[in-house]
Amino acid sequence: MSAAGIVLVGLVIAVGLVGILVPILPGGILVIAAIGVWAFVEGGAVAWVTFGIAAACFAAAAVVKYVWPARRMRDAQVRTSVLVVGALAGIVGFFVIPVVGLVIGFVGGVFGAELVSRGDLRRAWASTVHAVKGVALSVGVELTGALLATVAWAVGVYLTV
Repeated sequence: MSAAGIVLVGLVIAVGLVGILVPILPGGILVIAAIGVWAFVEGGAVAWVTFGIAAACFAAAAVVKYVWPARRMRDAQVRTSVLVVGALAGIVGFFVIPVVGLVIGFVGGVFGAELVSRGDLRRAWASTVHAVKGVALSVGVELTGALLATVAWAVGVYLTV
């Protein structure tokens, strides 16, 4: 692959990493897709082994991203229905107040749903804090997987140049 192609793949990976933190784009998918395109164009065993390692990092992070925070929220007795209300409110918030509205809507939705269902201000706030921590943990796990995939790609590029 040419130097310009490698730079382009690197830019797509960078956009994907930002997309994980700012949920506008499917960040992790962009990262793994860019590495897949690089492996396809580059060809050879090193490129495909690199892609395999990156895909394994991505897949492992995808599993952990859903299992670990879900378990923590279940232990904190945050119900799934409350998270669904928070997610829906976050989507609405995203369109009302671009980007930051997602977070504001999610927090407000979780807090409101807990307050309505349980009627306890303290419990509603505790559930909201646990939900926000769970989302932050999920984002952190996805970002870690994408960064490990990016490191694998950088090593693969080094070995193939």
